[in-house]
Amino acid sequence: MPTEHAVRSPVAAGAHVVGSGTDFALMAPHASSVMLCLFDGDDTSGERRFALHSLGQGLWAGHVPGVSVGQRYGYRVAGRWAPELGLLHNPAKLLLDPYAKAVTRAPILDGALFSPGFSLDRSRILDPDPLDSAPFMSLGVVTEPEESVTHHPRIPWRNTVIYECHVKGITALCEGIPEELRGTYAGLAHPAAVDYLKRLGITAVELLPIQAKMDETFLADIGLTNYWGYSTLDFFAPEPSYATQAAQEAGPQAVIDEVKGMVAALHEAGIEVILDVVYNHTCEGGGDGPTISWRGIDNTSYYMAQPDNPGRLMDTTGCGNSLDFRRRSVLLLALNSLRYWADKIGVDGFRFDLAVTLGRNGEHFDTNHPFLMAMLTDPILGSLKLVNEPWDLGPFGWRTGQFPAPMADWNDHFRNTMRSFWVADPRVLAHGGSGGDLRDIATRLAGSADLFGHGRIPGGRGVYASINFITAHDGFTLHDLVSYDAKHNEANREDNRDGTTNNLSWNFGFEGATDAPGPVKAERRKAMRNLLGTLILSAGTPMITAGDEFGRTQKGNNNAYCQDNELTWVNWDLAPWQRDLWETTAFLLRLRRESNACRPTGFYTETSYKDDVLTDLDWFDAEGNTMPQYLWFDRGYRTIQMLRSGRGKDNDVLVILNGSPHDKEIHLPEGRGTIFRLAWDSAWERPKANQPSYAPGARTSIGALSMQVYTAPPKPRETAAPAD
Repeated sequence: MPTEHAVRSPVAAGAHVVGSGTDFALMAPHASSVMLCLFDGDDTSGERRFALHSLGQGLWAGHVPGVSVGQRYGYRVAGRWAPELGLLHNPAKLLLDPYAKAVTRAPILDGALFSPGFSLDRSRILDPDPLDSAPFMSLGVVTEPEESVTHHPRIPWRNTVIYECHVKGITALCEGIPEELRGTYAGLAHPAAVDYLKRLGITAVELLPIQAKMDETFLADIGLTNYWGYSTLDFFAPEPSYATQAAQEAGPQAVIDEVKGMVAALHEAGIEVILDVVYNHTCEGGGDGPTISWRGIDNTSYYMAQPDNPGRLMDTTGCGNSLDFRRRSVLLLALNSLRYWADKIGVDGFRFDLAVTLGRNGEHFDTNHPFLMAMLTDPILGSLKLVNEPWDLGPFGWRTGQFPAPMADWNDHFRNTMRSFWVADPRVLAHGGSGGDLRDIATRLAGSADLFGHGRIPGGRGVYASINFITAHDGFTLHDLVSYDAKHNEANREDNRDGTTNNLSWNFGFEGATDAPGPVKAERRKAMRNLLGTLILSAGTPMITAGDEFGRTQKGNNNAYCQDNELTWVNWDLAPWQRDLWETTAFLLRLRRESNACRPTGFYTETSYKDDVLTDLDWFDAEGNTMPQYLWFDRGYRTIQMLRSGRGKDNDVLVILNGSPHDKEIHLPEGRGTIFRLAWDSAWERPKANQPSYAPGARTSIGALSMQVYTAPPKPRETAAPAD
């Protein structure tokens, strides 16, 4: 076979089957030559090399006849070796195509993968390492052309309930799923999994990363793996290990088909799929990390360097490197990857890990960064659900509420406020201290207008730009938040140094779950119900972490990223109290779903809708009077009533919070003059039916550290029971 072949036009990066051959194209702006390396099967001993042509502007391309679907390949890139300038070309290192849509495996961590530019103390430049890395590398695989996915549920934001889960962890222990499907894409597509999500009331699953991953060196050294997957090997290819054994044996195309089948099955059930994606950094780590792909192709075109030292990487992620979104190659890679997952795989949105890095111009964040604007104006991406983790570890890295519309942000202010009100403050109160005042919790209940209500468009980014959450994969589970004062990450083998110490948690007087006294367990269960109640009934988009709906534990580990075992897998063998908590969660989600008042179309204005006698939202004290201004600032006053109007057409909803450690007498507000029916009380172990109704202004009570929800019809239609 000849070493040069005609280049067809136009040329797209990656590998594309064209006629009886395949086009290959790679962006390598500083390369002096690029060799395409073909392999038969996974054996790298029979490498065949073909020189690509330079087409200018850094693009290298070629067409190879006879190459078809299933072909394994990689690249060797030659060029200048100048570590002090950030140039690290070394043709001894086989490189994975950044646009490969399938991979054979994760690289095997061997010394041949490493080609450091400097000595450990950076006192001298090292020569390029001559060891061939091919035997240990992941190979790209040529795949079939994919058809566009046209069916999407398109759930409106106001109806959206997000469920954050791990593809493997959610099904690995589920007995309702055939054993060979557990822990796989096909397992999540199984009717048992889909039906569970539907019964709970979930409209969107947010999957922890399923793009191909690679374990960090330090984890391999201690025999652990990166379970969460925030160490991306390839931004196009799905992670092969989450596919069934049958799909893995059938080949990479079968893995892709299984992923598409999972998405299609969830779509058929009316459930959207949001992918957690990691475009802020790659698996290559810092300057002493392995050379897998981007570093060897063109380090300076992909990674952010320190302003005064191009040979030293800037790290805003805590993972050793940061992709530089000022570079065209990075923008193209990210945008093309996102379009592929949306258009060809069919996903409905993305959650961007450490999203501030994606909008950085060096040290500074730009709300109108070209990458963000490109996504929002893209004909494919602009209509998706785009969610940010609105912080990173770099300078000025906390940016909640500062991303452009119509993107949504994880609302850490909501998380911290609810944890403080229901958990951390009661801990202080129990020891004779005082908690916070009521201003912040009212702001979060009402939708966080301070963060999302501003902008050029009236109403700002809107209520549903706030992704409300109490827990996420990173941190304590809901159960552990109320069961542990301190993290217990010993299993991570880092001497419990990893993971945050700022948990706003409380063990209610007994550390851990085992042998805790009955009254302690009861208070913990009520605290979990309080947290779920405020999460689900606050204005905004609720996100539930898998297993929190029934009190899953990780035994106090708040950084279980490296625990691929029963510690992190969801245990479906539920105790009676867990089944009660599940019923509570499902009831609250149903209450939200059936109530327009719980899903407002905008921020409250304290004005009435048309000729409604009620304002859209009003606040009352424990006496049922309009909340006086001075009480908002009183740290000793911890009872509040929030009345949301159904606009005279639907039920009004009254939410009462008592953050005091004492029972409280309550006078219900007058409302519109119709009766109030008690729908739910967090003091209940499980929801109850046929609860009493109360006349406007009636006297009743609420237990210590409890929450109650009442509904009131828009017109009189039943007789109130006597007040307590």
